[in-house]
Amino acid sequence: MYEYRAKIISVYDGDTMTAIVDLGFYVKVELKLRLMGIDTPEIRGEERPEGLVVRDYVREMVLDKDVIIKTYKDKQEKYGRWLAEIFLEGQNLNAHLLEKGMAKPYMV
Repeated sequence: MYEYRAKIISVYDGDTMTAIVDLGFYVKVELKLRLMGIDTPEIRGEERPEGLVVRDYVREMVLDKDVIIKTYKDKQEKYGRWLAEIFLEGQNLNAHLLEKGMAKPYMV
């Protein structure tokens, strides 16, 4: 497992976002992240209304906030995103969305 400090700079949908990740030694990179283990409604197609609600909820929680990200792989998934768990003030965002019924379990 790898753990990094990051700042979320954009939220595409409920399970996809972009962050500035602090790799240490004053090195920072911009990475696209995919929340590991969950799937949220899409913002296109039939799921759009629910997808927008979840996206806006996630934006309210993490956009422009400092978070901790944990990754378990040192490679990207098929769309070039890094699989991660996101923690905000000690709360696991992935688990929180599952508990709120805003996401379903999903294995990539």
